[in-house]
Amino acid sequence: MPAAHVRFEQLLKAADPAATGALWRLEGAARQLDSNVIRVRPGARGEAYVENDLDVLLVVVEGHGTLRRADAEEELAPGTLVFVPRGERRAVSAGEDGLVYITAHRRRPGMTIGRAATKAATEGGEAPCSLPRVCTECGRVTEEADARFCGRCGERLPGQTSGRP
Repeated sequence: MPAAHVRFEQLLKAADPAATGALWRLEGAARQLDSNVIRVRPGARGEAYVENDLDVLLVVVEGHGTLRRADAEEELAPGTLVFVPRGERRAVSAGEDGLVYITAHRRRPGMTIGRAATKAATEGGEAPCSLPRVCTECGRVTEEADARFCGRCGERLPGQTSGRP
């Protein structure tokens, strides 16, 4: 499981003052939640976009800015907590002192290439669990459903108890 104890003061102090984007990410293959600490440079204006799959919780920890959604602007200041539902157009912009905020949302399923949409994907519902295909050593997701060992590091995959690579 990921390390889940972070002191913001230490995190921000240790980060390069010019660094923007994700300063910290929740890690670990077995988690159900994604979370990031995001820094936006002073005066930066985010482009509007729509997140179709995930609801997002946003908590401001430092600085000021605005959240544009539904043709309205909401002030963002330390201590502000905002729920942004999936499907809603939004954009985050920083004020003159920059902005640091936390996002939290359900973990996004792994990316797939060239796979046809499944009934669950077209009708709703979760995909089958892929944890048995995630290497506990390096985090690589094995594409082959019957693989016993990780193709990157050679570690035995979860649930596999016999045989050698």
